[in-house]
Amino acid sequence: MQSHKFPNKRVLVLVGATAVGKTEMAVRLAEKLRGEIVSADSRLLYRGMDIGTAKP
Repeated sequence: MQSHKFPNKRVLVLVGATAVGKTEMAVRLAEKLRGEIVSADSRLLYRGMDIGTAKP
C-alpha cells in the first residue's frame, strides 16, 4: 500500500499473553472507532490447533 493514498489512517496493534482479553478489547475498539479487525495470530495458521486460540 502506498502511504499517500491513506495519509490519515492509523494501525492499532494489540499484543499480550494468552487469555488477557485482547479479542474483547479489539471488538470494543473496532466498534467505537468504526474500524476493522485483522487477526495475525500465528497459531491460527496451523490446522487442528484449537487449544489456546480464540476461534469464533
